[in-house]
Amino acid sequence: MARLYANEKFSRRAVETLRTLGHDVLTSFDSGKANQRISDADVLRFATSLGRAVLTLNRRDFIHLHNSGGKHAGIIVCTVDHDPTTLATRLKEALQQDSDVTGKLVRIVKSPLRRRQ
Repeated sequence: MARLYANEKFSRRAVETLRTLGHDVLTSFDSGKANQRISDADVLRFATSLGRAVLTLNRRDFIHLHNSGGKHAGIIVCTVDHDPTTLATRLKEALQQDSDVTGKLVRIVKSPLRRRQ
């Protein structure tokens, strides 16, 4: 299963659902990095140093970071979904299709599921 790092605005309920599905999810709160105004680049560096793909709702900035060409353990950008179980299910399906997201940008949208490398 995937090793993920959820930034602080990501749904806690979706994180809990992902964990019940077997994914190893560390949150910014769990790591003591929440509410510190840490830059997106530093969030990505921290997650990468742990071998974890970033899980975020901040699509624009993390897509920009991916396009800048730096190495990372994966970036999964999601649209806001007020149903955390549905969001977790979409993530699970995407990760089943490609469990190694190293260096990739994965887009999770409400419907349909889209992915881009």
